[in-house]
Amino acid sequence: MNVIFIAPGYPDEMPFFVRGLSLHGANVYGVGDVPEQQLPDMTRKHLSGYLKVPSLTEEMDVVGAVTKWMRGKTVDRVTCQWEPGVVLAARIREAMGIPGMEIEQALRFRDKDLMKQVIHAAGIRAARHGRASTIRQVREVCERVGFPAIVKPIAGAGSMDTFKVENVRELEMALNRLGHVPEVNVEEFIVGEEHTYDTICVNGEIKYRNIGYYRPNPLIARSNEWISPQTLCLRQTEDPMYASAHALGRAVLDAMGFQTGFTHMEWFLTANGEAVFSEIAARPPGARTVDLMNFVSDTDLFVGCAEADLHGTFSQPTERKYTAVNIFKRAHGNGHIYRIEGLTGLLQRYGDSVVVIDLLPIGAPRRDWVLTLISDGYVTIRHSDYATACEIADAFGTDLRLYAS
Repeated sequence: MNVIFIAPGYPDEMPFFVRGLSLHGANVYGVGDVPEQQLPDMTRKHLSGYLKVPSLTEEMDVVGAVTKWMRGKTVDRVTCQWEPGVVLAARIREAMGIPGMEIEQALRFRDKDLMKQVIHAAGIRAARHGRASTIRQVREVCERVGFPAIVKPIAGAGSMDTFKVENVRELEMALNRLGHVPEVNVEEFIVGEEHTYDTICVNGEIKYRNIGYYRPNPLIARSNEWISPQTLCLRQTEDPMYASAHALGRAVLDAMGFQTGFTHMEWFLTANGEAVFSEIAARPPGARTVDLMNFVSDTDLFVGCAEADLHGTFSQPTERKYTAVNIFKRAHGNGHIYRIEGLTGLLQRYGDSVVVIDLLPIGAPRRDWVLTLISDGYVTIRHSDYATACEIADAFGTDLRLYAS
């Protein structure tokens, strides 16, 4: 089978998806906006060809270039696991007559206002909302949904450029920081713990599902540099407290008409046990969360996703053995990393539970913690007991320190 893969080198997880397709026998043809020699080694090893385009954002130019490049070949799939390229992949499919998600459906996954219109029409509980492209419209929608409210880009990913506003003054402050965003979604603020519901589906049937959890909620983590944010993938996802999440996930997938591939849904668990929809993407979660899922079950979901897409089957193990946690670290100070403290002692205490250590080395410049959740590196731990996993994760959050100057 011949597969076109949009953006095969970025984000960091993409080489593993390319590898998965290749291991399942596909000829993978990458399309990206960086020179081929700059692609990760794993990506280049598993590609059958590569087309560099000036920009992936010029969608119709890319469609034309890909159509010309693939002339004479039968293309069976077009895949993109990167949020900004989901609509581009759909445009290529429609232009070349390739099965898979079409433009109209892709737009519903990218446009948060269209998405919530579909969800509300299906009778699914979600925040009241409205779209706005002018300051006046933002104020009008905010008045309608009430304070506190969330203001975020219509086509955003993660919690970038997302603001919680408690009153008019905070709204005006957020508007001053959103001048570069052409259109936003304004929605009711839901009080609850923020979770994820991640799936791999085949023809609309859920073959794999995961429940994740953010400690603390992303908006808090994005607002406080001193925090070491955690993302968790839970072992006990069949606990009765998550019954509403499974029902919500199934209803959302049906409403959105999703068929085959990875999805990443975010939702809130309220104090009374209600599951409230936030948003869904037709792609896997980022920030090394697929790795976390793999560590929960000793599985390979990169390969499993490829099997689902190419063959319509899923044979990876799904038994949940552990709760797995990523702890993301932010260095104290600015400049270059010059000291790492606490790691030796933590490994002596908890080394059997540590599966990944990926911290910036001494001498490396700090990353912008606002732009990337991974920040200055991360540690991954896992444990069969949830409370113990949280205890270990919190120890890495407080006792592991990076310093920069």
